[in-house]
Amino acid sequence: MTKGSSGATDQADIAALPFERALAELEQIVARLERGDVALEESLAIYERGEALKAHCEALLKRAEQRIEKITLSSDGRATGTEPLDVET
Repeated sequence: MTKGSSGATDQADIAALPFERALAELEQIVARLERGDVALEESLAIYERGEALKAHCEALLKRAEQRIEKITLSSDGRATGTEPLDVET
């Protein structure tokens, strides 16, 4: 996390994170907040960063889902092609 940086800098920092690192940081934030040993101002700041990390992870997952294709099969079970995966939103 970047202490004392502006919101715009934080957003750019978050946008550059790969999914795994963003999720790991989000998990660390949740653990810190659950422990309850963080000062109020810092709690608010890391909560806001957590919200941004959550949105970033959701966007990355959505893009990954859009890239997945389902294999279509003929009546005898042979692959005939692909079609977009029908994902619930």
